[in-house]
Amino acid sequence: MTGNMPANLKADVRAQLATKLAAGLQEMGLDLTREQQQKLLDYVALIYKWNQVHNLTAVRDPLDMMTLHILDSLSLLPHIECEHLLDVGAGAGLPSIPLAICLPALKVTAIDAVLKKVSFMRQVKAQLGLANLDVIHGRIEAQEIGEQAMKDKFDVITSRAFSEIGLFVKLTKHLLKEGGKWLAMKGTIPEHEFAKSGIQPSEIIPLKVAGLVAERHLIVLKQET
Repeated sequence: MTGNMPANLKADVRAQLATKLAAGLQEMGLDLTREQQQKLLDYVALIYKWNQVHNLTAVRDPLDMMTLHILDSLSLLPHIECEHLLDVGAGAGLPSIPLAICLPALKVTAIDAVLKKVSFMRQVKAQLGLANLDVIHGRIEAQEIGEQAMKDKFDVITSRAFSEIGLFVKLTKHLLKEGGKWLAMKGTIPEHEFAKSGIQPSEIIPLKVAGLVAERHLIVLKQET
């Protein structure tokens, strides 16, 4: 462990987190550098520390955070092939911060309407030195291209727990590049959301998350031409 990890986790917990991350990466077929793994561990420690006061996430145990937040977010990694990604309703920075850590060439923009969550993401950006991460405070439907970090439209727009698919597409379609796509992370296949919105996915990809028995799926939606 490096000495810059927030000192709110006991050494044995840090060691367990490192072991769980390494095993999860191996099971999921993901290859990360030692530095990237260390930043992910630092990130969990920061979530845990802030959660004591600010209630960023309902997940309280750091080992559960590794599975339910970090490894779950990393299941998206093999499906990211773009230059500029937007994470809507990013919360504590999931999946945007793990993606920014693991894909330094990817420009990641995270937006959330809750100020304490935005403040947390900005603290993580500063502490972990994530130059490829921009964080915006505001409602997604109020954002316009040319303002703040939204200088250009996005190749990919993703969300992990933002809204139903129909609303997700409706509120963000003005920010998606022509030929771009939405990647919605879901549990079971949300057939009721497809029926309600009339939107049919171009692809449904089962996601493998180490240590998680529950179903996870990536819903791929392409912009209609």
